[in-house]
Amino acid sequence: MENNKREKFASRLGFILVSAGCAVGLGNVWKFPYICGINGGAIFIILYLICLCLLGLPILISEFAVGRGSGQSIGKAFRTLEPEGTRWHKFRYFGFAGNYLLMAFYTMVAGWMLNYVYLTATGKLSGLDTDGIDNTFKNMLGNDAVLILWTLVVVVLCIGICSFGIQNGVEKVTKVMMMALIVLMIVMAARSLTLKGSGEGLKFYLIPNPEAVKERGFGNVLFDAMSHAFFTLSVGMGSMEIFGSYLAKDRKLTGEGISVMTLDTLIALMAGIIIIPACFAYGVSPDRGPSLLFVTLPNVFNHMPAGRLWGSMFFIFMSFAALSTVIAVYENIISMSIDLFGWNRKKALLINMVGIAVCSLPAVFGYNIWSGVQLLGAGTNIMDVEDFLVSYNILPLGALVFVMFCTKNNGWGFDNFVKEADIGKGINFPVVIRFHMKYIIPLIVLVIYFKGYYDTFKSRELPVFITWMIISVLFVAFILYISSKSSKRNKTLSKDCQGENSREK
Repeated sequence: MENNKREKFASRLGFILVSAGCAVGLGNVWKFPYICGINGGAIFIILYLICLCLLGLPILISEFAVGRGSGQSIGKAFRTLEPEGTRWHKFRYFGFAGNYLLMAFYTMVAGWMLNYVYLTATGKLSGLDTDGIDNTFKNMLGNDAVLILWTLVVVVLCIGICSFGIQNGVEKVTKVMMMALIVLMIVMAARSLTLKGSGEGLKFYLIPNPEAVKERGFGNVLFDAMSHAFFTLSVGMGSMEIFGSYLAKDRKLTGEGISVMTLDTLIALMAGIIIIPACFAYGVSPDRGPSLLFVTLPNVFNHMPAGRLWGSMFFIFMSFAALSTVIAVYENIISMSIDLFGWNRKKALLINMVGIAVCSLPAVFGYNIWSGVQLLGAGTNIMDVEDFLVSYNILPLGALVFVMFCTKNNGWGFDNFVKEADIGKGINFPVVIRFHMKYIIPLIVLVIYFKGYYDTFKSRELPVFITWMIISVLFVAFILYISSKSSKRNKTLSKDCQGENSREK
């Protein structure tokens, strides 16, 4: 069912760039290149691409199909498409909470990026030694006023962009940012490859290394590829579903999903070509996680000719990557608010501008005045808790909901899903993977989900470990509950069957 009053993307390119902009996360920049290297370079990339096609792509297409088929955000999509008497729509608040939790810390991190554009461009990092750059990062985190300022800049900027609507705001601005991001990446990758000693970094990153696979163990390499393939497309919270609801019915969804997946992957690969050779060229480790962006790389830029220019370009590129995600998720939150609460767009914009700003404060304070709050153990903070709830709970369980909804008979059903996916020109959805979608993907998602919990809490005290594992089971039980046939549905089916039997007699 298509909502004719709903605004649509002005172009196919806009849809692809906005969707890819949402999928491109900051984690891809610091994590993907390094895990490629430690997992065997090109061997890992091949496994990752296979897993991406078998796991990430079908879930992505499922989200697009639910969005386009309903013409609604997840606030109303499941209720619109589900059979009468089923419970799928109960996921809507789960998804709404997930988007808010993500923005509660991601908005702050986007503010870090803008702050570092300012610090680098104005030369405030130039000439600092390693300790000086490290202290700059720590001082930023410890200064709640600075963090609040840049967080509010992001909130106001991105809500302002969303206020112009999907075509004149979200699509137009994100297209410019994504195109600029791609140009910046090409220029910076070319520069990184010309650095003396960069060849070793490129070899670490891209050359097949069977010894690294042997050392890590093939099972661990495969699991890393599978996990990253799942998380990279940002599926599970309805962030992709919302863009499906703005999509016209002139193109088949399989081709659109492949385009988004390909662009996301190319950006991740290009980020590695920028970062890894530069790290090797200057003898620094590329495995420092998020601090790679704010401590390690500024040191690299300080030793590089015209480093202030290259550093500024890098943080502009990072800001575009962060802001494209923020804008996309804000649009999802606004659309869900309209669908869930019946607000007009202006009211949804104003209330969520205040709501997101307020909800961002715990993550900000977690680095300074609330730094003693360490719910996940020593050395953790409030942002870690929010990230854990989103990345290890809402994303995998949300993906499980979407794929089951599109394959189960008491959901939308596989035939309806394929019918929607195959509307328009392009590539037909491969119906031969029906069994894979219905049984194998849910099993893989559950393995990733439970292993994420196990890896997070295995080193904690036994009572803590058991408590969190029980929590993980309860979350899964909730998902199985909303995806099961309700008693009302069963009674309806029973009455229908009795009526049919009476007519036959």
